[in-house]
Amino acid sequence: MARIFITGSSTGLGLKAGQLLAEKGHGVVLHARNEAREADARNALPAAEAIVIGDLETLAGAKGVGEAVNALGPFDAVIHNAGVYDRTFLETADGLPRMFAVNVLAPYILTAMIARPKRLVYLSSSMHAVPAHLDDVFWKDRRWNGTAAYSESKLHDTLLAFAVARLWPDVCANAVDPGWVPTNMGGRSAPDSLTDGAATQAALAAPQEGSPLADFTGEYLCKLTVRTPDRQSRDLALQDRLLDICEGLSGFRIEPSAS
Repeated sequence: MARIFITGSSTGLGLKAGQLLAEKGHGVVLHARNEAREADARNALPAAEAIVIGDLETLAGAKGVGEAVNALGPFDAVIHNAGVYDRTFLETADGLPRMFAVNVLAPYILTAMIARPKRLVYLSSSMHAVPAHLDDVFWKDRRWNGTAAYSESKLHDTLLAFAVARLWPDVCANAVDPGWVPTNMGGRSAPDSLTDGAATQAALAAPQEGSPLADFTGEYLCKLTVRTPDRQSRDLALQDRLLDICEGLSGFRIEPSAS
C-alpha cells in the first residue's frame, strides 16, 4: 500500500481523493489551513494517518508544511491539490498575489522541499489555455482580473508539472484537470461529479497493478484519460522561466536528477 500526502484536503477534491485512497487501504495524510479545518478533516476522514496544519499563502507557512511532511515521511506520492480563487486582488504578507502564492509558489516550494516521492500530481484546469504572463505574475502592469489570474495559475501549475517530469525522469509527475465540480470554489451548480473529479488524481497517486496510469509522466489528464494541454505548457523556456521566478521568490531550487 502507498502513503500519500494531499494539500488542501480538509474539504472538496482533496478530501474526496483522500477518501478514495483510504477506502483502498492506502495511508493518507491530509492538510488543513488551520485548526478549524483540521477538525473538519478529521471528522470527514477518521482513517487519516495525520493532518498537517499550515497556511500555504505565506512563504513561512509553506516551508512549515514542507518540514512537517518530511517529519512524517517518506511518501510514495504527493497530490498538490490546494488552490484558491480570488475575485478581488488579495496580497499576502510577503507582498504576493494570494492566488499565485497558494496555487503556484506553494506547490513549487513543497516540490523542492519534500523528500522526493515516486509520484507527483498537480491540479490544473481546462481554463489553463491563456497567455502565461510570466513577466507580470505580480499583476503590477495589468488591471486585476480574478478569472484571468486563476487561469494563469493553472497554466503555471501545468508548466511546473511538466518541468518536474523533465528534470526528474525517475518520478511520475502529471497535471490533472478535475473538471467543474461542486466544491466551495466550483459552486453547487457545477455539472461534474466530485467523485469523478477526484478519481484521476487518486489513480495517478496510487495506480492499480497493471494500470497504464502507472507509467504516465509529463501528461495532462482528465477523467482518467490523457488530453492535449495548451501548447505553451510544453515550452521549455516558459517552464524554466517559471522555475527561475519561483526560486527567486522562495530561495528553493528544484535540482535536476543526476544524469
